[in-house]
Amino acid sequence: MDTARYVVGTLVVTCMPPAMLWWFLIHPFVDFWRRVGPRATLAVMAVLGAVGIGALIPVRDVLLIRDLGTHPLAWALAAVCLGVSVAIALQRRKQLDTRTLAGLPELSPEAETGALLTEGIYGRMRHPRYVEVAVGTLGYALFSAWLGAIVVAVLTFPVLHLIVVLEERELLERFGEEYERYRDRVPRYVPRRGTSSKS
Repeated sequence: MDTARYVVGTLVVTCMPPAMLWWFLIHPFVDFWRRVGPRATLAVMAVLGAVGIGALIPVRDVLLIRDLGTHPLAWALAAVCLGVSVAIALQRRKQLDTRTLAGLPELSPEAETGALLTEGIYGRMRHPRYVEVAVGTLGYALFSAWLGAIVVAVLTFPVLHLIVVLEERELLERFGEEYERYRDRVPRYVPRRGTSSKS
C-alpha cells in the first residue's frame, strides 16, 4: 500500500502543475494558437507537458515533502472526493465529447463556435470538468497522504479558478449574449436548488 500511495502522490506532484500550465499557455494566447492550428498546438503542448513532467520526476521526493502516514479519516475523505469526481465525470461525459474536451473548437483557425453546452450537468453547473478535476485531485492526494501532493491539490482549486476566469472571457467572446444569459442562470461550480437541468 505504501508503494501505491507513493506512486499516486508522485503523479499528483509531477502531472498536475504541467497540466494546469497548459491552459495558462492556451487561453491568454488563443488567437496565436488558432493561427498555428489545433494539431500543431496540441503537439507543442504535448511536448511541453512531457518536458515539464520529465523535469519534475527527478525531484519528486523533494516535491512530496514528507509522508504523513495513513489515517482512516483521510481515506474516508479521499473516497468521498473520488466518488464525487467519478459521479461528475459520468454526467459530464454525456455532453462533453473528446474533441471539445481537447479544446479543438477554441483552437480552430476558423474560430468555430460550436454549440454552447447547457444541458445535463451543464444545466446545473457551468464548469463540471474543473470541479471533477479539483475534487478528484484532492481525493488522490488524501489517499497518498504525502504532504506535497496535498499542497498541490489545495492549490489546484484557486489555479483552476483563474483558468475558468480566462475561459469564460473566451466563451463570452464566442457566444456573446447567449453565454451571458447562461452565466446568469447557472452557477459556476456548486449547483443551487432550482437550477434547471435538461437531459
